[in-house]
Amino acid sequence: MSLLQASIRNKQRGTRWTNFGYNRKMVPVKLLILGAQNTGKTALCVRFITKRFIGEYDHKKEVTYKCSRVVDQEAVDLEILDLTWKETSVASLESSIRWADGFLLLYSITQRFSFLEVPQLKTLIDQTKQNLVVPAVLVANKADLEIGRQVTTDEGQRLAKDLRCGFRELSVAEAVLAVEAAVLQLVRLVLDQQRPLPDRRSYMLTVRHALTRKLTRSKTMQW
Repeated sequence: MSLLQASIRNKQRGTRWTNFGYNRKMVPVKLLILGAQNTGKTALCVRFITKRFIGEYDHKKEVTYKCSRVVDQEAVDLEILDLTWKETSVASLESSIRWADGFLLLYSITQRFSFLEVPQLKTLIDQTKQNLVVPAVLVANKADLEIGRQVTTDEGQRLAKDLRCGFRELSVAEAVLAVEAAVLQLVRLVLDQQRPLPDRRSYMLTVRHALTRKLTRSKTMQW
């Protein structure tokens, strides 16, 4: 077993939902990460699962990363599928899109062609899923390489708006918290879509009441 495999396995053991004390059924969430080569897709997955950054990978076959998280008091059984772009056929890609609940669309700010590929990927996702709204987050990676920037932040934000995606600009190499925030943003979009409308209203009221109680306690402690 490689060091990376051992690290991922240990991380999975440490985040199993039974450790959170939740006596409720896990909610499965399946994510697919897509983008051109050398945009940091595998690095992002490993960073999210293990908190470690490894710059180079010998990525010859697709990998599904698994872990558990509690997101807004919801116990989530998370799977992230990372494809090998060169060897993926259109039929295989469409099958993976049908499997997934949400999508991380990655490009590098230092590779304009990777940015230009994103609309084609989103079109394929929309055509395959045939949903009015598909949970997706556009991730602009390598924000630490400002000197080589070929795509502006404004361009990324406009594209995300056009494609009806969330947007994050970050550096997988330098910002583990930003990686966590991007993935969990997508998980929340998936969970929100999976809830029936009455449940969504009830959920938002519960969150609002919890925040109000927390704010009230905070003010009381200050006095």
